[in-house]
Amino acid sequence: MDKKKIYHAAVYVRLSKEDDDIAVSGKVESDSISNQKSLIHNFINGHDDIVLTKEYVDDGYSGANFDRPQFQMMLADIKQGIIDCVIVKDLSRFGREYIDSGMYIERLFPSLGVRFIAINDHVDSLDDDRNDIILPFKNLMNDAYCRDISIKIRSHLDVKRRNGEYVSSFVTYGYMKSETDKHVIVPDPYAADVVRMIFRMKLNGKSHERIADYLNNEGILSPAEYKHSRGIHIQDHFKTHEQAMWSAMAVRRILGNDIYIGVLTQGIRSTPNNKVKQSFIKEKKDWVRIEDNHEAIIDKHSFSVVQKLLDQDLRTAHEEENVYPLAGVMVCADCGSVMVRQDIPAGGKMYSYYVCSRHKNEKNCSPHRISKHGIESMVLELLQTHIANVIDIEEICRNMDATPFQEIEIRELEKRKEDTEKDVHKYCVFREHLYEDMKDGLITREDYLEMYESYGKKRDRAEKILARISEEIEHLMENKTDRQEWFSYFKKYGNIEKLSRVVVVELIDRIRVIDKKHVEVVFNYEDNYKLLLKQLGMMGYDIGSEDGRLCIEKAEVG
Repeated sequence: MDKKKIYHAAVYVRLSKEDDDIAVSGKVESDSISNQKSLIHNFINGHDDIVLTKEYVDDGYSGANFDRPQFQMMLADIKQGIIDCVIVKDLSRFGREYIDSGMYIERLFPSLGVRFIAINDHVDSLDDDRNDIILPFKNLMNDAYCRDISIKIRSHLDVKRRNGEYVSSFVTYGYMKSETDKHVIVPDPYAADVVRMIFRMKLNGKSHERIADYLNNEGILSPAEYKHSRGIHIQDHFKTHEQAMWSAMAVRRILGNDIYIGVLTQGIRSTPNNKVKQSFIKEKKDWVRIEDNHEAIIDKHSFSVVQKLLDQDLRTAHEEENVYPLAGVMVCADCGSVMVRQDIPAGGKMYSYYVCSRHKNEKNCSPHRISKHGIESMVLELLQTHIANVIDIEEICRNMDATPFQEIEIRELEKRKEDTEKDVHKYCVFREHLYEDMKDGLITREDYLEMYESYGKKRDRAEKILARISEEIEHLMENKTDRQEWFSYFKKYGNIEKLSRVVVVELIDRIRVIDKKHVEVVFNYEDNYKLLLKQLGMMGYDIGSEDGRLCIEKAEVG
């Protein structure tokens, strides 16, 4: 009599997070790790040809793929001959992916002499006839179930994102999840103060490298180390040392992140489907972006000024901590190139000048050389004059009813809206006529396609402008906007006596250097400034100027 074969069995159990989240009441318990083990142990006890050799538990892993640590360990043991029988509660616990499940059960396991048993599905690889019929259908049903679960989860998360609920596992540095609602983020008192410090240092002229050095020297934990200190373990791809330190790039990421002004942007990355885990970045139009979603750490004005700084090419002096006050703001009046600093030694002293970078590099423009002291003096004087003018205008506006200003601005916006609507209609008509022109042989097919796309882009741009104008009108009519908020940015420097980096970036857009004695300063909010002067003129004020100082008086009637 042949000796009965004894199988050395692996007990494989799995429970995924999706099963926990989506399952109906009672389903979780039936699929729980302990219940799966209990069922399989009872099965083994009733079969004297099977010996329990080892248990493998993947708790919290999806059945959509087989990249599971314990499953891979079981495969290694099978290949080493330790295991020759795999037992699961049912096929869904083994896997929900139709193709790979079939590959393991119908090809790999038989080739390695491994018996496969799914108890509740009555599958035993020793019963070949039954398995050939049941297995493909069972695996296909599990695959469809997995796809259905994936679609439901994606839809569920998308709804949460559009409702402004925070759905990510980890929170951006500076924030933490609310103790009462895990889908709401609130400022983390300690980290939020660090974020504010970083923005202040940037506004005061510090470079990213100097900010990072300061934070490291002060012993302030980097974002990764701060998370670790709070018991949050993450995989940090930017970590290059045993302890993650602050870097210029880390500072740059914080300064450019609009989450700090209350904007929540989610749904940036996705995967093609539930079977492909390689993620990709979605088109920006498909991101879910909600403004004023949570408490801001940085005010919008400061954030806007910092974004302007990030767009500039800035350098610090070799022996100084701060960026030059006028760096990145000065341009050549002739060619528009940035003015760069030159230090020239003479007579035992060092003299600093600014010259056109195009002249310095290519000699294709005149130098426009101007001394550092000379331009800073001229800019300071022009700034003091402009601030004084702004304060005068603000005082006049403060003593007047805002309604006339509002009515004038709405009329001008309505005129712009009407002109833009005409542009939209014009581009639509042009696109409609192109096809007839092509049919009549007036243009080629290539010209048709190129012009059709071009007019489409122009129409889209006009429609976006139209939407912004309509929104401005709506806000003005509902008094949702403070059109004179910019006054305060100038007023706080009313007693300025010296240029600083923060003053320059907050109040000046650019400085055009004409020659060593003449510069033109374009201030921030120049459009608001000119609009108010125009409105005051329409309301009967006489506006004069002497050496840059405005003289505004109410015109006498009669």
